[in-house]
Amino acid sequence: MRRFITLRKIIDDIDTLPRHTIIVSNIVLVILIGTVDYLTGPNISLSLFYLLPVAITAWFTGKSYGVMVSFISASAWVAADVSSGHPYAYWEIPVWNSVMRLGIFLIVAYSMANIKRLLDTERSLARIDPLTKVYNNRAFYELAQLEIDKFKRSSRPFSVAYIDIDDFKRINDQFGHLIGDDLLKVVGKTIKKNIRSIDIIARLGGDEFVLLMPETDDRQAKTAMTKVQTLMMDVVRQNKWSVTFSIGVITYTNAACDEIKQRLEFDPRVEVSTIHAFAWSLIAGYDADIRQWLAARLLHDVAELERAQAKG
Repeated sequence: MRRFITLRKIIDDIDTLPRHTIIVSNIVLVILIGTVDYLTGPNISLSLFYLLPVAITAWFTGKSYGVMVSFISASAWVAADVSSGHPYAYWEIPVWNSVMRLGIFLIVAYSMANIKRLLDTERSLARIDPLTKVYNNRAFYELAQLEIDKFKRSSRPFSVAYIDIDDFKRINDQFGHLIGDDLLKVVGKTIKKNIRSIDIIARLGGDEFVLLMPETDDRQAKTAMTKVQTLMMDVVRQNKWSVTFSIGVITYTNAACDEIKQRLEFDPRVEVSTIHAFAWSLIAGYDADIRQWLAARLLHDVAELERAQAKG
């Protein structure tokens, strides 16, 4: 398991390198292999080692550059083979061998590039909600963790909005699940179309959506969600869907952590929603004394609690 994690880390590190760095590094590797091949003479074959730069280039930079390195590798092999003084009865033999090795290199390049493309496609589909075409909860927790890590390093605020469709069940009961699915699609599409490219919209399940807004303070978050709510209400009115939206927004700052800690310590009636697992991980890593966190729905829950107290 530890070896697998180390290999995974190496692959991830290479994947973060600029494309030209990967290409140049593998061309240099081909030259080094060709040099060693020449020095060891014709009696020792290093053909297998030429596959390494071909496979790496094709995997990390794509089919085109994999093909380019394949030709360079084949040329390096034939140059090393001929220069080392390998005797051939006919000049056609080294040409034929070069073509055969080039064919093998090309097969490896095409195979590696296609496997990588299929894996990327599969990984992308596994992170997308099939109905609404926005991120699913798994992808959201992963992306939120990245934002949490950045928050711990820089203390720059980020905001999270929890969006719940009110009376969604009644739409399903009255008009059927197909109409309910259409409502979810329209909501997801409307939110996605009217947020920044760096914002992350996800469907947590059912009629629950969550929006992660990096580098966003409370004022900016309120402005953005007011706009989104207005647009969503316009869409549902156009489709004559009698629903509204409950939206809770919270901005994560160092001060917010202290405030929520006090709320949880002095008001145990505030309940925690189990859907906010990503927010628990934030607090678990940020402050060991806090074991529960209300995440994006905190303001919504606390507001209801205060209204109930006022009525009492």
